[in-house]
Amino acid sequence: MNTNYDLTEDIRNYWSRRSKTFDFAFGHRIAAGREAEAWAQPMRDHLGEPPCRVLELACGTGEVTRLVHDLGHDVTALDFSEDMLAIARAKHAGKPRLRFLMADAGRTMEPDESYDAILCRHLVWTLVEPEAAFADWFRIMRPGGRLLIFDGNWAKPSPSGRWAAHLLALWDRLSPDPHYDGAMSDAHGTIMERLPFGKGLTFDMLAPMLADAGFNMIERLSHDPIAKAQRRTNGLRNGLRTRVYDRFILTARKPG
Repeated sequence: MNTNYDLTEDIRNYWSRRSKTFDFAFGHRIAAGREAEAWAQPMRDHLGEPPCRVLELACGTGEVTRLVHDLGHDVTALDFSEDMLAIARAKHAGKPRLRFLMADAGRTMEPDESYDAILCRHLVWTLVEPEAAFADWFRIMRPGGRLLIFDGNWAKPSPSGRWAAHLLALWDRLSPDPHYDGAMSDAHGTIMERLPFGKGLTFDMLAPMLADAGFNMIERLSHDPIAKAQRRTNGLRNGLRTRVYDRFILTARKPG
């Protein structure tokens, strides 16, 4: 059996199992107010003037979906877990300009040049065949289209985040969080060791790969405004979590 197929199914099963408690875990649910505004600002700045036809890859339970849709865009929210999609559909039942699609973010099967913009949050590190995925995203994007990626290096704490990781490890031993499945958990670990980005994902790794796929105007934006908003609206434990990993926002364009 194809090894990549096996890994893809393991990833699908992992996220499907997490679907019912996903929104209880820090980093997935987006609180209204300051945090939602911080997430929405890069979308407002870099997806184009609404209404654009936007593809959200790996939409999960539909948290980012809400923000993109509220900006006035026509949204297709894609995920390969039916369990995740069921929750997202229930959240957004009856909304116009919104469709949900069950498909693989690495092989969308969508028509050529059919989207003005593509975005994803915390997806790229899970890609089984990233080069093929980026080529597919380039194919389905219209000339002049925009790409917006929120992601990070989840393989190990950043040098400045090691102290926070140590405090969290102690905290978790004393009082385990039933909903938070951190990037260093056993479940994550068994998947990550088999992924192309299993040893880490950085902007400097990702940018040349996107350039090879044909994208240009590739830029890094700071994730700090989001982290600061999260610290204002969450407790100390989750505030520490914002300091552990190196997170980044990437924007790019398809020439046109």
